[in-house]
Amino acid sequence: MKMNLLLMRHRMLPILVWIALILLLWEAGSWALLHVAQVPLAQSKLPYVHEVLLTSIQYSGTLLREGGATFGNAGIGFAIGAVAGVLLAILMSLSRWVERLTFPYAIASQMIPILGLAPIIYGIVRDEYISRIIISGYITFFPVALNMLRGLRSVNPSSLELMHSYAARPWTVYWKLRLPAALPSLFSGLKIAAPLAVTGAILVELMGAQHGIGVIMLRNLYYGPSHVYMFWATVVVGALLGILSYWVIGLIERLVAPWQPEFRSAGGDR
Repeated sequence: MKMNLLLMRHRMLPILVWIALILLLWEAGSWALLHVAQVPLAQSKLPYVHEVLLTSIQYSGTLLREGGATFGNAGIGFAIGAVAGVLLAILMSLSRWVERLTFPYAIASQMIPILGLAPIIYGIVRDEYISRIIISGYITFFPVALNMLRGLRSVNPSSLELMHSYAARPWTVYWKLRLPAALPSLFSGLKIAAPLAVTGAILVELMGAQHGIGVIMLRNLYYGPSHVYMFWATVVVGALLGILSYWVIGLIERLVAPWQPEFRSAGGDR
């Protein structure tokens, strides 16, 4: 236990030092723009970190409420997109015909810019909650399907031959061999998609929704310099939501697939 704590401290210390250094440089740069260079609207370009922090504390209730709305809808869309991606990957791994039929369309669907697709979906659906779910699921679907398919086909051929020698049924091969082997690749896709799902939800909110962190962001951007610290607070909250989504997926991966080398080395005798 003590070894784990020491190892965690050893890994966290450089990160904390870098964060502190970046914040100090940011604060110094903001002061220089405002008092030395005297750049017009300097705080809109590089605001004081402590002012953004104070504003975040002052309006913490609003930020938490609207951030929760964004995160909740992004989470629902993310879950739906992940399930659809996993199912399609399994179907493609079972049949080359299904892969040749569906994979080109899956790739083509990703050629549509989200910035152009979001207002189209919102204009058709006219419901901010459903629109956020659709866009988040759309963003999640492809990276999960691609990485899951790669993982299902990464099985050691000798292990596959051994299962076949015991006359294992296809479902048994998937449940006992292919799915466990695909978990690392699956979580790689989920880690990529989770922050993007949050970004997609925020993008929909910029189209004219009533609730969400993107709505607060757009309103304070409209009011300009008088609300600059609140605008930056919403930007920080949006970034933290993306980080939180990544961290949650990483925690789930650690619980579901603890046998991976990075977790064994971090966990000592695990």
